Amino acid sequence: MLNIVLVEPEIPQNCGNIARTCAATRSRLHLIEPLGFDISEKAVRRAGLDYWPMVDLCVYPDLDHFFAQNPAPDLWLATTKAPRDYTQAVFRDDCFLFFGKETAGLPQWFRQAHRERCIRIPMREDARSLNLSNSVAVLAYEALRQQGFPGLTGRGEMAEG
Repeated sequence: MLNIVLVEPEIPQNCGNIARTCAATRSRLHLIEPLGFDISEKAVRRAGLDYWPMVDLCVYPDLDHFFAQNPAPDLWLATTKAPRDYTQAVFRDDCFLFFGKETAGLPQWFRQAHRERCIRIPMREDARSLNLSNSVAVLAYEALRQQGFPGLTGRGEMAEG
């Protein structure tokens, strides 16, 4: 199972969109407090539509509690400051993809502690970053592609047979 970790997310609509991506991909969503919103807030649920019951959600008061419950995770940190892009990462089953808050990204001390696991999404130099929910979708689907899309089937209506 893929694990998506949001460290101190601030915007409820992003969290709702990410929750929907997690539901659709059978990924677990981990939220690290403080949150910039109440997860029962109408805006979060509206963005996730009727997908919230399908979300495998874990909430932690801080990163220390996260690591106490998830010791030595296979982690990857998404940051615009990373020296290499995500295509150089090997995403294994049960890996954890970390994303920082919208206004500041992941804490510098955390990035420095896991420097060799920092990856970025390529983009033009004068663009600050992609929207958080878009970044999660890009990296989640790459990780799932590398794993052969485990547990994800579905057929387009145009499929034959």
